[in-house]
Formats: sequence, C-alpha cells, structure tokens
Amino acid sequence: MSTTDRSPQSRPVQPAGVSMRELLASCAAANAISTPPRTPEPVAREERVEHRDAA
Repeated sequence: MSTTDRSPQSRPVQPAGVSMRELLASCAAANAISTPPRTPEPVAREERVEHRDAA
C-alpha cells in the first residue's frame, strides 16, 4: 500500500458550508448591530396632591 492510497475513513470529514452554531451567532450579532437602542420611557410626572389636615 502506498502513502497516497488512503481510505476515506482515515481522513476527518469536514462538512461543507457553515455550522448551525456559526450561523445563529452571526444572525444574533447582525441583529444586535442593526437594532437601534431603545428610547427611554417617558417619566410620569407625579401630581402633588395636597391633603387637608384633620381639624
């Protein structure tokens, strides 16, 4: 057997394309970058209520 003859089982098989983990990570990063920051919620103004003192 020569060194150029290798069985398919002796070589690690690399999948074609991108792994699902890398795809999801890239989508999450793109979403985080393209989403504008949230606007602050308006602060509710508290109305002063004057209580009358008991007589």
